[in-house]
Amino acid sequence: MSLTWLDPRDPYQPFPPVEHALREPDGLLAVGGDLSVPRLLSAYRSGIFPWFEEGQPILWWSPDPRLVLFPPEIRVRRSLRKVLRNRPWQVTMDTCFEAVVRQCAEPRSGQAGTWITRSMVHAYHELHRAGHAHSVEVWSDQEELIGGLYGVAIGGAFFGESMFTRAPDASKVALVWLARQLEDWGFGLIDCQMVTAHLVRMGARPLSRAAFIRLLRRYTEQARPPGPWRFTVDRDRILERPDPHRS
Repeated sequence: MSLTWLDPRDPYQPFPPVEHALREPDGLLAVGGDLSVPRLLSAYRSGIFPWFEEGQPILWWSPDPRLVLFPPEIRVRRSLRKVLRNRPWQVTMDTCFEAVVRQCAEPRSGQAGTWITRSMVHAYHELHRAGHAHSVEVWSDQEELIGGLYGVAIGGAFFGESMFTRAPDASKVALVWLARQLEDWGFGLIDCQMVTAHLVRMGARPLSRAAFIRLLRRYTEQARPPGPWRFTVDRDRILERPDPHRS
């Protein structure tokens, strides 16, 4: 099955059905287009996201299966619960979105480059300015940014894009705070995109693409105010919530 090439002059051009995505590489669906706010929102609503490296055309993906974290199912193991209780870290939302994205864009150990290109940084900054993209920040007691994550919210669905850590467990803390807040707001899911062992240990589970798309149709239609976001949950409320995975 051939790939669809998207017209960069038409940000409202429909994406092809996700069932047309390739099996190898898993989920590759379309090429080209642009990273405008309308096209990105259309992509996320359809279960599609961009992922490409510098020098490549824009590549659009919808893998099968899809890794999803339902907010009430976030796993907080005993060691992480101790970190949440004892570390004097402050956790905020939407206070330095661009700094979080740029930290996420830094190459990981053993990697030569990053998929968060300059065009991606600009695109998600525009999504943030429009109230659709959000960040979680973790600060040390010296007010240093040591961890965080960012993603896109549409209705009651949050689409995680990337996270970073400069201290052990800081990105996990960001994810736990986000999941608890989204649960409090009635969000239905956090899209984790690709299956990774790290996120599975945090409580995420793979769903078939068809099941994921059915959930998106339900949750993205929910009415939600745009950003900026602020936490309404606190550390005590987060810690009093039991781990749903413990018997």
